[in-house]
Amino acid sequence: MFGSLLKNSLRLSLHRATRQPDFDAARLGVTALALQAPHGAAVPPGCAAVLVDRNGRSRRLAAGGKIAAHEGEVAWCVHPGPYSCELSPFAAAPEIGLRVSIAIDASDPRATHQRFDLFLASEGGDGVELAQFSAAMQTALQRELAQGNLDLPPCTTLEEWNAFRAGFNQLMYTRFGVMVDDCVPVDLGAARDYARMLETRLAQQEQQQAARLAQPDVAATVAVQEAFVPACEDVRALRRLFLELPCLMCAIRLAALPAGQEQFRQQQELLRRLDLVSLAVGTMPALELSAPNQPLAQEEQLRRARHSRRAAAALDEAWALLARIKTGGEIALAPLFDEAERIVANLEHDTAGRRAVRVEEDEEVAA
Repeated sequence: MFGSLLKNSLRLSLHRATRQPDFDAARLGVTALALQAPHGAAVPPGCAAVLVDRNGRSRRLAAGGKIAAHEGEVAWCVHPGPYSCELSPFAAAPEIGLRVSIAIDASDPRATHQRFDLFLASEGGDGVELAQFSAAMQTALQRELAQGNLDLPPCTTLEEWNAFRAGFNQLMYTRFGVMVDDCVPVDLGAARDYARMLETRLAQQEQQQAARLAQPDVAATVAVQEAFVPACEDVRALRRLFLELPCLMCAIRLAALPAGQEQFRQQQELLRRLDLVSLAVGTMPALELSAPNQPLAQEEQLRRARHSRRAAAALDEAWALLARIKTGGEIALAPLFDEAERIVANLEHDTAGRRAVRVEEDEEVAA
């Protein structure tokens, strides 16, 4: 009797140990590019697994295998696509659109870090939804068009369209690690009424203002509402800077080929400054502390979080600049190095501001 019970117990324990953990992969390849997967889950057919350790190092597993994560590793299941989405290249004209088809690039054996894997490590979170990813692509495209780094004029000629496609393709690959398979202009006027969008936005702003004025202590309430979100943004921004800056420096070193001694000196100086920024990020103090065991005032925490958020925006500009360097062809590097000087200066200012304890120290950094 006892032996039979023991056998049944061991059989049940073995079944539980070998049973695959629950993992719903149905949305992969449809509404999600990647989903975080548990240890022991099987990699679905047509997908791959990306595993990232605490230091951002990544490795891939092919379909059919089981995820065997080492200590400290996080795993995602990734479907390569293709995916289709609609982007508005101009914020002031949302009825003008582009229908884009993208796919995640296969592993490049020549690359130390796969770009999409780096995106997962620094921004993946619990997963990458297609809607969220499309919004990030649209933001990157709108920024480059607004700054004049890409050109998409009305009545575009074939030559202008080809130049835009080359820049857009490289931007998406450099920033996100995806290939643009197709891109065609579309009219989104039937689906996006700009006047109604503005009315809705204005109504929301009025409701928020009315809700704040209804509180007994407006300043204190606003500070409490803002404290949690900036803390989360600060963590995300610093993680991106910590993981992406070394990879960015390596890519710049390989992509930019200075024509002369002066440009080589300028490139080395930029890389040296970026290295110092990366070091500063790796030794960044906690958001909520001014010194060990000494809490920092809430308004100073908000100021610090704004600096980290602006540093992440400068990082986006750096990736976009790298895309332009790669597609520059015979274009002289001098103007691009001038742009790099501005971006690096912004990174230096905002990382120093993130370290500062008081506004006075921040102002000294700016001076």
